Amino acid sequence: MANYLKFDIYDLELSGLWSNTELRRLLVTTGNRAILVVEDVNCTITLQDRRSEAQATSTNTMSSPYRQQDALTLSGFLNFIDGLWSSYGDEQIIVFTTNHRERLDPALLCPGRMDVEVPMLYCTPCGFRLLAANYLRINYHELFNHIESLLKTARVTPAEVAEQLLKSDEPEVALRDMVTFLVDHKRKENDEVIKKKVCRCNLPR
Repeated sequence: MANYLKFDIYDLELSGLWSNTELRRLLVTTGNRAILVVEDVNCTITLQDRRSEAQATSTNTMSSPYRQQDALTLSGFLNFIDGLWSSYGDEQIIVFTTNHRERLDPALLCPGRMDVEVPMLYCTPCGFRLLAANYLRINYHELFNHIESLLKTARVTPAEVAEQLLKSDEPEVALRDMVTFLVDHKRKENDEVIKKKVCRCNLPR
């Protein structure tokens, strides 16, 4: 996305910020034509939920009264999204990633804050062909059908597929390694399923 738009990328680590003031300072200094990325937003402890903010403030053990009053909160973060971020320049995009959408505060997901949701699903045969064209510069190989058949049952992400394709510049080598990777991955998945079934059977009734 950054390459296509020719935007700069800023990786914002919310867990490394102590206060709303620090967050404001960072957002104000971010330039135009920028993509601000907040990864795993559900894992940021200080932004878990508005309902816990009052409790977090009352139990805060930081010695500085200023920090207690200005501690980074979800409400403060949302205010900056609604106000400061949109006021200090044009052509700016915020990207949030999460593995657990259901854990996010509904206020973060409301229209106007989250304009587009893009589910990052497991790699599909179509996605594999696109990755092979990008990384190996080929549109067809005799192993494609076998790999695509494995991808229909193996739960691997596009990033995992890309990582495998990058291991060799030779299409033949890269694709054979891909077959091995997918077969091993599928075997591990099956082993996990069997272990879970065994654990359920061993539970006391």
